[in-house]
Amino acid sequence: STKANELGMRPMQERAYEKRGEQYLLIKSPPASGKSRALMFIALDKLANQGIKQAIIVVPEKSIGSSFHNEPLSKHGFWADWHVEPKWNLCDAPGNDNGGKVNGLGAFLESGDKVLVCTHATFRFAVDKFGIAAFDDRLIAVDEFHHVSANPDNKLGLHLGEFISRDRVHIVAMTGSYFRGDAVAVLSPQDEGKFESVTYTYYEQLNGYQYLKQLDIGYFFYADSYADDI
Repeated sequence: STKANELGMRPMQERAYEKRGEQYLLIKSPPASGKSRALMFIALDKLANQGIKQAIIVVPEKSIGSSFHNEPLSKHGFWADWHVEPKWNLCDAPGNDNGGKVNGLGAFLESGDKVLVCTHATFRFAVDKFGIAAFDDRLIAVDEFHHVSANPDNKLGLHLGEFISRDRVHIVAMTGSYFRGDAVAVLSPQDEGKFESVTYTYYEQLNGYQYLKQLDIGYFFYADSYADDI
């Protein structure tokens, strides 16, 4: 999991990038496996090659917005860099999610800029205000996707169902755990069936950490070394 290819992608990111042409993509991968950067690679391709006007990155809380700050991807072999104008990372802006940030998202939709980052709450309020059609031909990337629920009382889940029904956006969903503690389905079976999945396991992630082997911890992940005990 620590070895990068000629484009600067680690194995999970390369696996996800191979599916970059999918309209609906679900990435299930552990924490620290590189989901944020995987999304950058995919979003840049959609913006450059797939007719997508803009990318909107939706995160559950403001602190996670920093995961999508600028990245010089070309330094490691990719053909473009990830760039977010400071005014469009709404997670860094002062104020609450319902108000100026919603208007900021509306201004972004009317602009020629390409990438915006906001919280789930800002996005929900913006969809309520501007409507589903305002987001046509855009990529919506949802981090921590298990916050979504098929329960009709879950506003984010309701909006995503409407987007899928209209079928005019691309969606990349990212999560480390595709389940909810309340046992409610994340998506309806009908909507879930439209997603292509990329799965990267905890075993694949941890098996690449050479320092764990050197420290001789996490032995239960290395069945080849402890086969007799297992």
